[in-house]
Amino acid sequence: MGKIIGFVLLWRLLGNPLLALLVLFVILYLLDRRFIGIMPSFVKPFKRSRKLSRLRQELSASPHNTSGKLEAARLLIERKKYQEALDYLEQVRPIMDDSPEVIYETGFCKLKLGDIAEGERLVLQSLGMNPRLKYGEPYLRLGETFALTDPDKAIGYLVQFRTVHSSSCEAYYRLGKLYAQLGRGAEAKDAFRETVQIYRGLPKYKRRSERKWALLAKLQRG
Repeated sequence: MGKIIGFVLLWRLLGNPLLALLVLFVILYLLDRRFIGIMPSFVKPFKRSRKLSRLRQELSASPHNTSGKLEAARLLIERKKYQEALDYLEQVRPIMDDSPEVIYETGFCKLKLGDIAEGERLVLQSLGMNPRLKYGEPYLRLGETFALTDPDKAIGYLVQFRTVHSSSCEAYYRLGKLYAQLGRGAEAKDAFRETVQIYRGLPKYKRRSERKWALLAKLQRG
């Protein structure tokens, strides 16, 4: 209702319904980016592309730049270009074979490229080296991977993630989605309720990054 009222007021003020709709969208987008974070950033992809282009030029001139290859691989992962990212990571691994981060990112790329068994092995290897790696993020990615093919395994990984990162609204929300997928409605509702309760107990500085999951959990609860 508030959006409709806002649109009508803007229409009367600007005298053009299309312009009013555009202004309303911009306002909602800015509010979302500032307080919620559901909508994607329109600026970040351009910054990432420019940085990646610069790194590629540097690597052409200096092909043994290990740190540059690793940075490029991580930017490519963000762009979901997993094969190109994996190519860089495979070049980095012989030099950084003791890095759980590099092993995890290699495994993550393999998961995304469909090499599930090897990807899972590498991700678990990285967790064996550092069980709290990236605050348990590898468990979350394994949970996502098996959500459709093996929901019980996915739930197991998400439960492990929850033990490492108990203040993560995202973990409880994704756990609720998996329970709902399995038809375990009561457990799904409990997970969504926990998501909202965790959010309410977070310090203010932490709420910005978790607000999206709390809002989605509220919508799931109806």
